[in-house]
Amino acid sequence: MTSYENSTNTESKCIISTPGQRLCLAEDKYIGGVGTYTRQGYIMSCLAGIVKITAQPDKRILVEVRSGKEQTVVPSAGDIVTARITQVNPRWARCAILCVKEMVLAEPFRGQLRKEDVRATEKDRVEMYKCFRPNDIILARVLSLGDAHSYVLSTAENELGVVIAYSEEGTPMVPVGWQEMQCPKTYVKEMRKVAKVSPEIISNENNKEAAN
Repeated sequence: MTSYENSTNTESKCIISTPGQRLCLAEDKYIGGVGTYTRQGYIMSCLAGIVKITAQPDKRILVEVRSGKEQTVVPSAGDIVTARITQVNPRWARCAILCVKEMVLAEPFRGQLRKEDVRATEKDRVEMYKCFRPNDIILARVLSLGDAHSYVLSTAENELGVVIAYSEEGTPMVPVGWQEMQCPKTYVKEMRKVAKVSPEIISNENNKEAAN
């Protein structure tokens, strides 16, 4: 980040970044903030926007990327996120991350849930289409930022998995076990990796989905 090192103002000059752009070395002098992530020893941009550099009281430099729509939060490793499944194949499920913790995102981030991260036990016996279907709403934990700026997710905890799913009739289903949900109209059961959540959480997820 040699081009930034001479900047002593709290606001940087206008520097435009793109997702995946390398901003500076991730060293003691520089710390990544909103709109950035650390990878292979560098602070990277995860947004298209303006780079903001702020001097901190401890003499370190905070590096952030602010988009025009001001995305106020980005997923970080360990965060619980709400996501909508968009595509399923035998090896993984792709999804759109809608919320980080309780914060609804202005724009979704891409996520990927690999077969080996669906549950903690019997990983070799996981059948993705029996765990998730397109348009399911899930709770998942962020493991890392994977390739092509797609966050790697996990549902390997009991509290994570499908919280909202619709039957083939288009009716919201109800959980009837760890691996099944049932349509209340037709009583047809469908396989899912069901999250162990309270009714209040399901109600909150319905509200978040409506917001998106």
